[in-house]
Amino acid sequence: MHLPASSRPCRGGRLIAVAAIAAVVLLAPVAGSGGSFGSTAPSVAHAGHAGHGGSAQAARTVVPVGNTAEPAADERNEEGDDERAAADREDQREDQGGDARSTAEPEKDAASAKPAAVSAGGKNGDDNGLDVLGRDCTGSDLAPHDGFQKSPACVSTQMGEVAAEDQLPSLLITAAPKTVEVDEPFQLKVSTRNLVRDRFLGAANGGYYLESSFLDDNGLQRGHFHTACRLLSSTSEAPDSGKNPEFFLATQDNKGGAEPDTVTIDVPGIKDAGELQCTSWAGDGSHRTPMMTKANETPAIDSVRITITD
Repeated sequence: MHLPASSRPCRGGRLIAVAAIAAVVLLAPVAGSGGSFGSTAPSVAHAGHAGHGGSAQAARTVVPVGNTAEPAADERNEEGDDERAAADREDQREDQGGDARSTAEPEKDAASAKPAAVSAGGKNGDDNGLDVLGRDCTGSDLAPHDGFQKSPACVSTQMGEVAAEDQLPSLLITAAPKTVEVDEPFQLKVSTRNLVRDRFLGAANGGYYLESSFLDDNGLQRGHFHTACRLLSSTSEAPDSGKNPEFFLATQDNKGGAEPDTVTIDVPGIKDAGELQCTSWAGDGSHRTPMMTKANETPAIDSVRITITD
């Protein structure tokens, strides 16, 4: 197509402007990434945490996982870490992360990173006179944790923000059956307070313990909550920590807040009879149980026992 002579002087300027916009669109997923696939936030997302570059206009990354509520039309969905969703997750990883990741700087090998030692802490910078073993991984012989679910390793991620005492997250399982039969589906009802369920870094994709804890602009914990059910081999001794649970779900439905609300968890039938322990616990964006103001406060965790009969 030929442009009229009167249009030609502007053509170069228009091309430069278009190229600049294209560059911004291409680089934006990298600069604003925070989810498991480097996806950008929906247009309805509000500000990030206060005091860390967030503002009322700043976008947050939202990657719903294990939604138990109807998601908004513009939200992306990702299944939980169960084997049946592996193929879907791989497709999403390629679709959402391929081009964006190619524009990022090459990542450094976590094993080669040598962080500087963290100085003494405490009120006066003297560890409060206590015999502190360490405040970072510089004295550890373990390999640096790299965001994937493996151990032993040493995590250098700063612990992050703690909410005010009257805004600490809390959680309660409010309804559960006492007895169900083998292969009989059942429901748990979980209530959370002071937990904004909008933050989930995919653990299977390297987001485990990778991010510090952050609060939103209202001083509330950003994160999600987990639910797991495991059959107990004994009710008189602590169970083996290395066994996978019969059921696990991470719930990040972009809801929650200062007022308590309730989420329904659908648990499929358990295959074997026995004593089932179902536990729900809050997590920050990188899956740690949120920190508490004082040592005598109960963290946002609750458990129930359910008898599975033949």
